[in-house]
Amino acid sequence: MKTIHTELGVGAPAAITWGVVTDLEGWARWNPIMRGEGRFEFGARPQITIASPGAKPILIRPEIVKLDEGREVRWLRRMAVPGLLDGEHGIRVVAEDTGRCRLEHFEVFRGLLANFFIGRNAKAIETGFQAMNRSLKREAERVARERA
Repeated sequence: MKTIHTELGVGAPAAITWGVVTDLEGWARWNPIMRGEGRFEFGARPQITIASPGAKPILIRPEIVKLDEGREVRWLRRMAVPGLLDGEHGIRVVAEDTGRCRLEHFEVFRGLLANFFIGRNAKAIETGFQAMNRSLKREAERVARERA
């Protein structure tokens, strides 16, 4: 099992940040690496297009395996052969002080190819997560200012 984990402070309330995270259709406005269609509901399979830096865009239909409303969503993408390479992607919003929260963005890789995959792609994945985090932060803070 290999994990890539990033986090960032956001100057917006957790509820607003969560709203930005879960508005899949709205990702097109602010998200530099992912576009989404569908809904975050337990067991659902939204359509997500990932365009990591330096890579061709890929379309996935992962299964939502955890939804803690207002706090965390996780989706699982399995390769064609079970146990070869699975990625469980998560986004967590943790309330901090009034009007602030922390965004955690991570992926856990499992399977026979996990070490090989991470060895070749960790830097690009982390760079993409950080770019998405910064853009999500800007969008949540913009929404918070508009609502103030």
